[in-house]
Amino acid sequence: AMSRTGFGTELAERVAGFVREGFSPSFGQLNGTFGSHPLWRRLRELGTELWLDTGNIAEAEELWTREFSALTTNNTLLNKEVQSGVYDELIERAAKLLDEFPDLTDQERKLELAFILNARHGLRLVERFDAFVSVEEHTDLTHDVDGSVEYARRYHAICPERFYVKIPFSAAGLLATRKVAAEGIPVNHTLGFSGRQNYLIARIGRPAYVNVFLGRLNSVVADNKLGDGSYVGERATLTSQTFMVLLRQTQKVPSHQIGASLRQGRQVIDLAGIDVMTIPPKVAREFLAMGARPEDLTNRTGENYWPPLYEGVDPELVRLDTLWSVNDRLRACVDELEKQDLDRFTPDDLIDFLARHKQGDLLVRWAPEQIRTSAEEGKIPDLATWRDELKAKRIGLDTLMNLAGWNSFDADQRAMDQKVQDVLGHVGQR
Repeated sequence: AMSRTGFGTELAERVAGFVREGFSPSFGQLNGTFGSHPLWRRLRELGTELWLDTGNIAEAEELWTREFSALTTNNTLLNKEVQSGVYDELIERAAKLLDEFPDLTDQERKLELAFILNARHGLRLVERFDAFVSVEEHTDLTHDVDGSVEYARRYHAICPERFYVKIPFSAAGLLATRKVAAEGIPVNHTLGFSGRQNYLIARIGRPAYVNVFLGRLNSVVADNKLGDGSYVGERATLTSQTFMVLLRQTQKVPSHQIGASLRQGRQVIDLAGIDVMTIPPKVAREFLAMGARPEDLTNRTGENYWPPLYEGVDPELVRLDTLWSVNDRLRACVDELEKQDLDRFTPDDLIDFLARHKQGDLLVRWAPEQIRTSAEEGKIPDLATWRDELKAKRIGLDTLMNLAGWNSFDADQRAMDQKVQDVLGHVGQR
């Protein structure tokens, strides 16, 4: 979007300078200043990177030890910070800077303000913890390959030492990730829910990280009364982990597996040994309070967890298999896909290609009314609503969760955009 007029590079440079004002990092200097904890140390020994899932500095300070290496924020977590009013003054100053570019459309201004907030907040986290920080793109860029690539480059330029760029799973997001990753920019490809999604993402996008939002998978089974919800997300995560290790060994794919959206301390134990855990503070505290000893933690990546379902529940009807099945047909499809001129693909080309190879439920072209229905349901879908689509295999449970997850991030993004407008509205009234 920024290249349509002559001010693209000038704007990017001015914004980068504004965001980096006063930024004084201590790269590689802070680790000795943080304490250590034997349980976190044991997890590191088992090969698991530890990230804290919060954007709140005070909350992170309570738990941070030298075993943690990253913080991850998202539209939801940043929205909480922005709603608190801590960035009101920054918003006013950013708006004054953007006033110097009167040709900006309202949409471009909105994207710039969100970018400034994300980048500035990320830099504060880097400064305080010397952490790697995942910074997220605006949800309006989800279906915009060029815009997504442009903002990824700009995030990276602001802090190439520590920023990972979060791009969500969509047809456009996958193509953008491929371009950005090829330039050496580390991407945390977010909103993944299954082994098969991540198999496709890792081979075609080649990001630094892929995700399984495992807590939400347990919730969708529990909330829809299919079972107690245990071990659904864990099984999906370990399946995906297995394939990431395989792809790293056989295809030089760089992607590492993140177990994301942990909900219980127990999951830290059950997933010990996976590449990365991104742990919300509440879950970290619960895990530390469980009384586990370092020797109780062992590598669990070979476990074959099976989620218990209630009697009479048919897992095929809700397509639970889509969470952990990576079959030969999918692999053959991706083999063919890799032979295409993917740099010339549009998002529609990608969706159509998968459909022709009988994998159309993996990247779904959602109808507007389906998107609305999902948004109304929130982050956990009501599977009764989607029964016919699931039964006909037009969608997978993983793709439905991806849509619901995106909608919940988008709602928080809109709330943040609105807060920015409210702050600027008050300025105009003074």
